[in-house]
Amino acid sequence: MMRIPFLQHRSRGFSLLELLAAAAIIGLLASVAVPFVETTVKRQKERELRTALREIRQAIDAYRQAVATGHIETKLELSGYPPSLTELVGGVTDLANKSGPKLYFLRRIPRDPFATDPSVAAIDTWGKRSFASEPETPVAGDDVFDVYSLSAKTGLNGVPYREW
Repeated sequence: MMRIPFLQHRSRGFSLLELLAAAAIIGLLASVAVPFVETTVKRQKERELRTALREIRQAIDAYRQAVATGHIETKLELSGYPPSLTELVGGVTDLANKSGPKLYFLRRIPRDPFATDPSVAAIDTWGKRSFASEPETPVAGDDVFDVYSLSAKTGLNGVPYREW
């Protein structure tokens, strides 16, 4: 039987060309995956922002409704919105049941997911708009009518987070 010498002495492993081709394929896959992962992370933060805004706004509306139904004492010249976000968490006395528990509207103030400084308290990560403030140029005042993100970034839908 005749043996072919170059087939007998072939070493096992990959050639340099095969390794370069594999590295090129892995690099190509990584360059496609990185933007996808970044978009997924941004989409998750946007979902958290929507949820946080909805929770705070519903709590503000519930506070206003409690004022309108006489459960919370307020002066006639005031708007009926909470003076700060801390009233939503700290609770207020229920005039309909003074000996009962306080009225709480939030368990905690959610943090703006786009806030960059982790040392800032969650309550300070939000911009606050007063009832007397114009919608286009929101400013804080004697009450909290609405909240907005302080982020200068723009969402995947093209709308700045500040306007959500």
